[in-house]
Amino acid sequence: MNQKSLSALNKTHRQILSFLKNQKISKVYNEFSSSLSTRENLAVAVSGGPDSLALAYLAKCYSIKNKITVNFFLVDHNLRPESTKEAASVKKILRKIGITCKVLSWKGKKPSRNIQSLARDARYSLLAKECKKNNIKHLLLGHHSNDLFENFLIRVVRGSGLNGLVSFNKSVKYKDEDLNILRPLLNLEKNDLINISKIVFKFFIKDPSNINEIYKRTRIRTLLESLEKEGLDLKKLKLTIDNLRDSDKSIKFYVKKNLEDNSVHIKTKGTCILNHNFFDQSHEVVFRSLTFVIQKIGKKYYPVRGKSINELINQITLKKFSKITLGGCFVESVNETILISRENTNKVKVL
Repeated sequence: MNQKSLSALNKTHRQILSFLKNQKISKVYNEFSSSLSTRENLAVAVSGGPDSLALAYLAKCYSIKNKITVNFFLVDHNLRPESTKEAASVKKILRKIGITCKVLSWKGKKPSRNIQSLARDARYSLLAKECKKNNIKHLLLGHHSNDLFENFLIRVVRGSGLNGLVSFNKSVKYKDEDLNILRPLLNLEKNDLINISKIVFKFFIKDPSNINEIYKRTRIRTLLESLEKEGLDLKKLKLTIDNLRDSDKSIKFYVKKNLEDNSVHIKTKGTCILNHNFFDQSHEVVFRSLTFVIQKIGKKYYPVRGKSINELINQITLKKFSKITLGGCFVESVNETILISRENTNKVKVL
């Protein structure tokens, strides 16, 4: 890079970092920075909403300060006629602070049902492929504290167990791939991010699906707003979620111990043997341990439904079965042990 180009780049960087003189923005950046423990190259998922634009700005500052490369990707789901035009507008606005954003398009026939869930899966898949192509191991998402509360209430409505209620974490592995999904804004409020987008970009896109009551998340968001008006203290709700997360960690400790002490995994045969002590634990520990084993042996991304696991535990406890299939696995009673192996073409009772 010649001296003139370097001088222009330094000037741009100074302009970008100058917004950190704003006390509120500086406070948000410090929280964001402290949430990232990596100095490796990153990717950022941008949507054009205030959350992701604020994330893009913070990540750009982080890249300048730590001299790392950050890639920016925007997924165009092509679900709305104006989405492609909006993506172009976001690319243009990001260029003002030296960000080059690549648009990834979701092509092919679109679903007519379960749209949000399938669109989310497609988005993660496109982002993961792009990260793999660029040898990036950390993908940043713009989820904030309001998303945490919404997710918690959605899981409550679904009747999720403790593990499901606290599954929205700052860091999670994406499937079996070498990619970490990071949520460095999870302790921050949406209003803080809107403030950054207004000051830095003077622009953000309002997604109409966010106010469409056909979607459960929108209805939950409306409910949460109503509860706030009725006196719900979100800080106390956050404390409750944190306390539940601590309890979840304790259970995971005993699940790990149960797996280590009472199961033998024979990798060469794709088989796991559970001794009788495996089931002599609290129900939640047995439930999670068995779910983990079946998911691992069956090589499934999603765990088996809880209802099926509970039914299996009940049958094992009452010794009412000899062999069944579940989650791509054979589950078989052999003397005082339970043998779990990968399913083949034999025909047995399906649970």
